[in-house]
Amino acid sequence: MKRDMEVTGLQDNEGHSGVDMAPFGVGADDGPDNCSGGIDQMVMHELNSAARAELCGGTAHIHSPALLLDGKRRFLQSGSIHYPRSTPQMWPGLIDLAKKGGIDVIQTYVFWDGHEPMKGMYNFSGRYDIVKFVKVVAAAGLYVNLRIGPYVCAEWDFGGFPSWLADVPGIEFRTDNEPFKVEMEGFTKTIVSLMKENNLFATQGGPIILAQIENEYGNIDNAYGDAAKPYISWAANMALGLETGVPWIMCQQEDAPADIINTCNGYYCDEFTPNAHNKPKMWTENWAGWFRNWGRKIPHRPVEDVAYAVARFFAKGGSFQNYYMYHGGTNFERTAGENIATSYDYDAPLDEYGQPREPKYSHLKELHLAIRACEPALAITNGDPFNSSLGVNTEAHVYGDGNGNSLEEFISSSTVCAAFLSNSGTSAPATVEFNGSSYELPAWSVSILPNCKNVVFNTAKVGTQTAVKKMTQIKGAGSDGQHSLAVGSGWESWQEPVSKWGETITHSGGFLDQLNLTKATSDYLWITTSVKVSTASTVTLRLNGVKDTVHIFVNGAYAGSPTDISVPTVEQTVSLRQGQNSIAVLSMTLGRQNYGPFLEKEVAGIAEAELVGLPTGDLNLTNQQWEYQVGLKGEQLRLYAEDGSSSVIWQTGTALTVRQPLYWYKTMIDAPTGNGPVALDLGSMGKGMAGINGISIGRYWTLKQQPSPGSDCTETCDYRGSYFSDKCTTGCGETARWYHVPRDWLWPTGNLLVIFEETGGDPTRVSLGTQLTEKVCAHISESHPVAPSGYGDNADSHPLMQLDCSPGYVISQLNFASYGTPSGKCGSFRKGSCHGLGSTEFIAKECVGKQYCTVSVTWEKFEAADPCPGLAKSLAVEAACAVYTLS
Repeated sequence: MKRDMEVTGLQDNEGHSGVDMAPFGVGADDGPDNCSGGIDQMVMHELNSAARAELCGGTAHIHSPALLLDGKRRFLQSGSIHYPRSTPQMWPGLIDLAKKGGIDVIQTYVFWDGHEPMKGMYNFSGRYDIVKFVKVVAAAGLYVNLRIGPYVCAEWDFGGFPSWLADVPGIEFRTDNEPFKVEMEGFTKTIVSLMKENNLFATQGGPIILAQIENEYGNIDNAYGDAAKPYISWAANMALGLETGVPWIMCQQEDAPADIINTCNGYYCDEFTPNAHNKPKMWTENWAGWFRNWGRKIPHRPVEDVAYAVARFFAKGGSFQNYYMYHGGTNFERTAGENIATSYDYDAPLDEYGQPREPKYSHLKELHLAIRACEPALAITNGDPFNSSLGVNTEAHVYGDGNGNSLEEFISSSTVCAAFLSNSGTSAPATVEFNGSSYELPAWSVSILPNCKNVVFNTAKVGTQTAVKKMTQIKGAGSDGQHSLAVGSGWESWQEPVSKWGETITHSGGFLDQLNLTKATSDYLWITTSVKVSTASTVTLRLNGVKDTVHIFVNGAYAGSPTDISVPTVEQTVSLRQGQNSIAVLSMTLGRQNYGPFLEKEVAGIAEAELVGLPTGDLNLTNQQWEYQVGLKGEQLRLYAEDGSSSVIWQTGTALTVRQPLYWYKTMIDAPTGNGPVALDLGSMGKGMAGINGISIGRYWTLKQQPSPGSDCTETCDYRGSYFSDKCTTGCGETARWYHVPRDWLWPTGNLLVIFEETGGDPTRVSLGTQLTEKVCAHISESHPVAPSGYGDNADSHPLMQLDCSPGYVISQLNFASYGTPSGKCGSFRKGSCHGLGSTEFIAKECVGKQYCTVSVTWEKFEAADPCPGLAKSLAVEAACAVYTLS
C-alpha cells in the first residue's frame, strides 16, 4: 500500500519558497468526485481519465512517505497563525512573511466560542472572519490546514468551547455522550458547509488540503474509560461523512481509525511512527517555544534546537511539520486560558507584533531552503532512507534511487542523492567520514547535503543576524497638543463600588460555584458577608480552595491580595472593629481551564473561609450567609465604550484619584506617527483590564516575573540536549508592562482609552511605546555552509554576512567589527589574537547609512594578504540601528 496522500485541484509553480495556486473558486466543481478507499484513494479533481483510473484504482504503489499534491510528492513546512490572535489588517503581512520564510502551509484552529458565542447565533466577522482569513492565505499562494477540533486547547479560554455548552442538559464533553455529539457535529457541519460554500477545499480549487477532528484526545482518553474508543470512532466517521475531499487528521491519537491520519505533537517527533504503513509521517505541533504564564519568566527555545528537531524529522521520513506557533499573537479580551498571560508571543519566528524574530526567522528560512533542495531525492526514494552509523552518536540518513547493501553502493548507484548527517551527542563535535570526505558535526546538530557532497546547512551554525529589539516610549503630541511620554492628559477617574451594587443572590450552607453564577460574562464576582465581634482585634482571614485569585476588603477598605498566581490558600491579616464588620471578597478568574478531561466540571471561586485568631476562638465562615454580586457596575454601564462612559460623573484635575483600588480611568489619546507596532506601557498600574475605543486589549497584571517552582533566575542557555519549557528563560524580576494595541484599532486622533485598575496604580504615568530594532549582530565563519539557494557543486563560493535594520531604519554606526578570531556574542564581542586591521573601515563603508548590507566572508575583502594564515577565521559585527531621516 502506498504511503502517499493525494490532494488535488492545486497548481504548483516553481521558483519561490511558497506555492502559487490557480484562482480559488473559479471553474470549481459543485462538489467533490469521490474515489473509495480512504487515505490511499482520495478525491481526484481535474485529472485525465487515465490518471484517475490509475490513482483511484489503486495501481499506484509508491512507498515514499510524502504528501501528494496534484500527483506531485511534497515535503511541507507549515506554520500556525491563529486568526483571532491578530487582526484582519495584520493577516496579509503575517502570511507574506511566512511565505518569505519558506512556509508552504498556514495552520489554524477554528474557535467555536468566538464563532457561536450564544447557541445558534454565529459570528464570522472581524477577527473571526475565518473565510476572509483562508482567502488571504489563498491569495498568497499557500495551503491551509484547518483544525476544526472543535476542542482546541491552544491556551484558549475553556479550550475553545462556548460557555453555553456546559449548560446543555445531560452533557459531558468529549466522550460517548449524545448531547455533546449533537452539538459537536452541528458546529463541525457549520464550518465545513461554510468552507464549501466559498469553494475553499482543495477539491474545489481552494487552499484547504488538510482538516482535523478532535485534538490531543489520546493524552487524556484514559480518563473516559470504555467510552473513549466509541467516541473517537464516532468523531472520525462523522468527519469523513462530511465529504470534504481532503484527508482528516487526529493529533496524539495512536488508535486513530484507518481512514484518519494520526499525527505527532511535541518538541521532537523524529521517532514518531504513524499507526499504519499507508499513512504519512506528520508533525502537527512543533513547539517553537512555549506560552507565558502570569508572574513567570519568559520561555525561549533556541533556534539551533528547533532546526535540529526539524532536520531530524525529515531525515527519518517526515513529510509535513508545523511550527506551533509561527506567529503567536495576543490573547485579546478574555480569551486567554487559565493563568495564561495576555501575550501569546510563544517565542515564535514572528513575534507578538508580527515582526521577524532574529535569528530564529532567517535561520529556519535557510533550513527550509535546504530541505526544499533535497526534495528530488526525498520524493524519488523507494522506501525508507538508507541509514548508516558513522560512529558514536553519529549517523547518516541518505535518500536516493540507488540500491545495494552498503552505503557506498547505494550512493554510487543513485542518480539523485541527499543526505542528513547527524550528531546527537550533547557535549562535543564529531568528525565523520562520509562519501569519501570528512565532515565536522557540532554537538546536537544535523548537516544537510542535497547532493550527498556539499553541506549547505548545519542546524547549529547560525550565520543569520541577531536583532536586539526593545520597547521604546513614544514622545508624541497628545490630544492637548503637548509633547509628553504619557499617552494623554486629562485623565478622569470613577470609583467602582465595593461589594454589592445591584441585584444579588443570597445563599448559606457553603460557597456557590463562581463559573455557574457568572456564566463567563465577567471575571469578577463579589462574595460578601457580615461578622459581629465583641472586641476590636487583628486577625487572619483564611480562604481555602481559591481559584484563581482574590482581593479582600473589610468595612469597605482594601486589605490585600495574593502576590502570586494559583495560591489555593490565601491568608490575609485584617483589622476588625467592635460590632458588625463587612467582609467582601472580589473573586476573579484568570481564564478557564483549557486542557485536560472533564472541562465542564471545572469550578472556581472559594471553597472555605474562616477567621483565625479571634479572642473567642477561630470562626468558620463557610456555612454562614453570603451574598453574591456578578460582575462590576462599570461593566454593566459599559464604561469602556464611548456610549457608556458618559453615564457617570468622572473626577478630573485635582480630584483625580490615583494609587487606590477599584478605579476606572479614561482619557483621549492620539495615534503615534509611523507604521511600527504599538503597545501600552502599564508598568505604573497593578492588575486589571484595558481597552481602546471599546475593544478590550486584554487583562493586564504587572507581577514581577519569577522562576517556576523548582527552577531559579539563571538565564544561561545551552541549546544542546533535549529542550523543556523552563530550560531557557529570561526576564526574572521584570514586570509584564507592555500590552499590544493593534495599530488598526487606533484613529489618527480622539481615541478613548479606558483602564479598570483593581489594586491601585497611577494612570498619569501610562505611556504608548513602539518596538524598535536597537542593534543587529552577526558572527559567521569562513567555513560556514553556503546558503542553500546556491547549493550544488560550487564549493568555492563564500558565506555571506547580512545585516538588516528593517524598513524605516538604517545602520547608524558600528559598535564592533573584527575579521579574524573574534569571540563572544552579540553585545559582548571581543577581538581575538588575529584581527584584520581593515575590518571596521571596510564594514563601515559597506553598511553604515544603509538599511541592509551583505559582505562576503573571505580575507580578500579586508586585507591585501591573509592576516593569519592557517587559522580558521570568522567575521563578527555589531551595528546600531536608527530611524532613517532625510538629510
